[in-house]
Amino acid sequence: MLEHTDFDLANARLRLYRAESALKRAEEMLNNEDCGAIVGVALCCRISSARQRVSEARSRLVKIDQSTVQ
Repeated sequence: MLEHTDFDLANARLRLYRAESALKRAEEMLNNEDCGAIVGVALCCRISSARQRVSEARSRLVKIDQSTVQ
């Protein structure tokens, strides 16, 4: 059980590091006055990716629910 908790903590730390890195990159882009259109395109891509991840997560949830019912 302890190993499982250690893995979860390591995974959480990795996610935090990645989120902080993404935030830093986004802040650097916002500080650059010459990248207005680029920021808009990047945001559109991020929104599209997020929608896809939500759709995939919902699909997995439905599969899990169906397997527990059977």
